[in-house]
Amino acid sequence: MLLVPLAFILVFAYAPMVGAVIAFKNYNFNLGIWDSEWVGLQNFIRFVRYPRFWNLIQNTLVISVYSLVAGFPMPIILALSLNCVRNRYFKKSVQMLTYLPYFISTVVLCGMLFQFFNPRIGFLGQLISRSRGQLTDIFLNAKSFPHIMVWSGIWQGMGFSSILYISILASVSPELHEAAIIDGASRFQRILHIDFPALLPTATIMLIMSMGGILNTGFEKILLLQNNGNTIYSEVIDTYVYKVGMTATIPDQGYATAIGLFKSVIGFILLLVVNGIAARVSENSLW
Repeated sequence: MLLVPLAFILVFAYAPMVGAVIAFKNYNFNLGIWDSEWVGLQNFIRFVRYPRFWNLIQNTLVISVYSLVAGFPMPIILALSLNCVRNRYFKKSVQMLTYLPYFISTVVLCGMLFQFFNPRIGFLGQLISRSRGQLTDIFLNAKSFPHIMVWSGIWQGMGFSSILYISILASVSPELHEAAIIDGASRFQRILHIDFPALLPTATIMLIMSMGGILNTGFEKILLLQNNGNTIYSEVIDTYVYKVGMTATIPDQGYATAIGLFKSVIGFILLLVVNGIAARVSENSLW
């Protein structure tokens, strides 16, 4: 039974790692991976010396950290809230409504955002325009980009991410709540001392894994929402890699791979650091 998933991981996860060697080469498609010129750390040095290097790092960290801080607690709060609901019909309805956005494709979601924030026909766009007394296209306001990016992502993924926490809360023994009620504990006290500790080990693991991917903002949604007016805040490492490796006049796969490898190494170091901190301050860690 393990043979198929093991083969899948080897073929699609580990075998492609051999190609990471082009990060140290001046990759030429005609020469192939092994015959291309070896340039050592030149591609990495080129990225660090890129004039907008710190801007890319800052934008990536702002969106990633903002998303983590604002979005990580949301599924937990939603799961705890739904666990308190006694009306089964209302509970299932809210669950369905919060799950649905997850199944909207990125392209459709971005189209919806453009319509919602349209200053002429969008209900959110009209609301913003009326509050400011003039037509306002929020997508042309560069500083608004991180907020749109993060909160639309929270809205889309919060319900689906809460499934894991809801299943954990369902496994909590009712006897614990019954004993707490007898002792006079309020609903908030039961959440604080029974439900939340049950979620804490899983939440810690999820947080550690999220920190490992802190530089992975993804490029599809950002690229679709990006325009000339918000590039200063929307250009991140992933979109830059896509542009230099795929859409440039002369694509440079070696340089793009070096940037991706740089990002992976930083993520791995962060994963080790956060896991070490978690292991010291609590009993929950990846290893």
